[in-house]
Amino acid sequence: MKEQVLKAMREAGKPVSAGEITTALGADRKEIDKAFAELKKEGAIVSPVRCKWEPAK
Repeated sequence: MKEQVLKAMREAGKPVSAGEITTALGADRKEIDKAFAELKKEGAIVSPVRCKWEPAK
């Protein structure tokens, strides 16, 4: 799921919210929230704007 989330973020080309990723992937919000938490902990995603995320560079 984490790889799918990162791929969707890269394809969006802009900071996105968890809700936008949920819609894009058609996945369960709980799964997306779990993936976001793991990605944040790993430092794989960053938040340039409040409540929006993008892959770390």
